[in-house]
Formats: sequence, structure tokens, C-alpha cells
Amino acid sequence: MAAPVSGIDLLFEDDHLIALVKPAGLPTANAAPGEESVFTLLRRRLGQKAFVGIVSRLDAPVSGVVVVAKTSAAAASLSAQFRARTVAKAYAAVVAGRFPAAVGTWVDWHDAVARREGERASVLHPASAARENGGDDAPRAAHVRARVVRRAGEVSLVELEPSTGRRHQLRLQLAARGCPIVGDRLYGSRLPCRAGGVALHATRLTVAHPADERAMVFESPCAAAWKDVFPSLFPGRERG
Repeated sequence: MAAPVSGIDLLFEDDHLIALVKPAGLPTANAAPGEESVFTLLRRRLGQKAFVGIVSRLDAPVSGVVVVAKTSAAAASLSAQFRARTVAKAYAAVVAGRFPAAVGTWVDWHDAVARREGERASVLHPASAARENGGDDAPRAAHVRARVVRRAGEVSLVELEPSTGRRHQLRLQLAARGCPIVGDRLYGSRLPCRAGGVALHATRLTVAHPADERAMVFESPCAAAWKDVFPSLFPGRERG
């Protein structure tokens, strides 16, 4: 594994792309003036004239694996993969409330998610409302497979595999089913996330390498802070 750079852990780097672990609280891009983001940190590291292609994003309070292109050709290839839904994604979340399925049982949620410019929260619609064409605020299809890995009192550890990547999609889909992500006050959580941000982490991302199309799997387990804050959800965690 490559050495950490400016608070970001690098998982992989070559002439075409960088895979890294974004910490909670750091925007992927488009930070307010004077604030840092993944984009600004990589631009500083690579040089102001370097190409830094943000091909996918995680919300600022969300942590986990992000892939960034280092050339325009790599950006085009990776962006096309995300649009075609050939990128495999996995997340872990700690949620409050009662997940609507038995432990270990996968469920599929098909919805539509809409966003309005200038509004903080996205809005969930029935899957039938999804539109392929329309304005920027048109409902878009949103699909995820989800299952509970473990329950402990009022919280559960959930595994999520979305095939789409709508704004706030997982946060909204979980909250709509009565199990908001811990720390996500925007979508109704009453429990704070003492590990920082919200308890949602991108654990795995699989893409085809832009140069030779070989499968690249980038992984990041949940932060140690999660295991300290939610010890009953992570049995076997050794304390130092």
C-alpha cells in the first residue's frame, strides 16, 4: 500500500488512476473557498497543471473508497463505466431502528430519487416515477441490495450493494424504511455518530482498468473508530 498523503490513505496509484480512502468530513470536490477536498489535496500533491478527474463522489460526511482519474482518457473510461453501471460497489452502514428483513437476508429496493438545486435533502419516489429523460430534478432510478449482518440493541450493521449512484441514495433509502444511518440528522437519525461524520463507509469498489480493462478491486474495512464506538457489532475486535 502506498504511504498516506495529507491525511488521505492511498490504496493504489499508477499513471492512469488513484484509489484512495476518503475520510469522513472531507468533501470529494467543490469545497467552499479556502476549504480542502480530495480534489485540492491531489492537485497540490500532483501539481497545479496535473489532471485530476473526479469521476465519482462520496458525500462529505461519508468515508471510504474513491477512484480518481489522472488523465482525460482514464476519466472518460471510468465515467463510462459508472454510467453503464458496470462498476461494483459495496458499503457498510450502522443504522438505527428495525431493518425490514431478517439477519442475513438480502432484499432489493427499487426506488426513484430526485434532487432540487439548492436543497440539502433529496426526495424518494416510487420506482414507477423514474425518468430516463427530463430536467436535472427529474426522479432517477435508484436500486440497492441490502442485508443486515448483525444486530445489537437499537443498532444494526448493514451491507449495501447499489447498482446506481444517486445523490444521497443510500442515506435516503435506508431512512425511508425506518432505519436511518447513525449520525445522519438530515434524514432523521436521532443517534449521533461519535466516530465522526455519518456511519456510512464505502468498503469496496471494482472497476476495469482504463488502460487494459483488467479488474481492479479496491477495498477499505470500516474504520477502527467504528469498532470502538459499536463494539457489539464487531465481535472479536481487539482493543490495544
